[in-house]
Amino acid sequence: MIYFDSAATSFQKPVTVPNAVLRAMRTCASVGRGGHAAAMAAAETVYQCRVMAAELFDAEPEQIVFTMNATHGLNAAIFSVLSPGARVVISGFEHNAVTRPLHALHADVRVAGEKLFDAENTLRAFERAIEEKPDAVICTHVSNVFGYILPVERIAALCRARQIPFILDASQSAGTLPVSLRQTGARFIAMPGHKGLYGPQGTGLLLCADGGTPLLFGGTGSNSEDQAMPDFLPDRLEAGTHNVCGIAGLTEGMRFVRKQTPQAILRHEQALLAQMKQELSEQENVRLFAGENQTGVLSIIVENKDCEEAAQALAQEGIAVRAGLHCAPLAHSSAGTADAGTLRISFSAFNTPREAHRFALLCKKLFPI
Repeated sequence: MIYFDSAATSFQKPVTVPNAVLRAMRTCASVGRGGHAAAMAAAETVYQCRVMAAELFDAEPEQIVFTMNATHGLNAAIFSVLSPGARVVISGFEHNAVTRPLHALHADVRVAGEKLFDAENTLRAFERAIEEKPDAVICTHVSNVFGYILPVERIAALCRARQIPFILDASQSAGTLPVSLRQTGARFIAMPGHKGLYGPQGTGLLLCADGGTPLLFGGTGSNSEDQAMPDFLPDRLEAGTHNVCGIAGLTEGMRFVRKQTPQAILRHEQALLAQMKQELSEQENVRLFAGENQTGVLSIIVENKDCEEAAQALAQEGIAVRAGLHCAPLAHSSAGTADAGTLRISFSAFNTPREAHRFALLCKKLFPI
């Protein structure tokens, strides 16, 4: 199988990741639930992951909170910062992991920046919207549908200057683009472990500038005599048993990213993107969504072909892509593709030029003019 769906999950992992999961399963118990060897091994495993994440994302180890995924982290961040009916500014490319919690809060939402691959337009839209003094600004770093890199550093600077809480969704940027809790001044940055960090599914990180409001209440292995959740991180936001095995795998995924370097991984993905754009541009019935400020994610539309049917035809040839609205109808609305969706190709460090060429050849065969 040629796997081009890493914006959903990086299916190909370094071999060290499953090895670490299995090793933890055999040697680790639960964190903070005893002083015996298996409990201490779990505590060390979890702490080492915090340290590595803190180094990668310019934070302190205690500011690293483990989550089930980015959606979990974004919910924790949003419900920590916003009250029902709050006013919030978001980009025109947000995922349902942002828009659905806001809907649940009956938030007054202002959408800023709906022009694809136009960072200056996005920035100007945020400047205007922030003048209205919202209660928070939430922005994705990279569109999961189109790979558009939003100018989040400059948006974060606008928020810092006006003391507006900023929440960053780094689901599609962690592992390929610089992400810094300290430099952005964000209140929270959420990311999954299973995409650009090459960890297992069911893992995620929430970088926290402050304590936040717990989503879950229960045991933490600390302050057990107190019925309130601890007032210190990371315990305040980590109720219940940790996914120690997944966290062990995530450590190895981040170790792989650190060794390869995010910059090198991004260059590799963008080289494949450039090749794919060149080869597909020769096919007149394929529309490409490409521009400046783009990661290794490419959406296409095949004229007179339903995107779901196109994805199925490719799947039968051993090509894995994703079709539809990609859990981001707002992004499709901004790009004018909400009616039919798109076919999304997304690369990882493990894809090759030969695979990209194979995809282009299959498009010509399966979707002739």
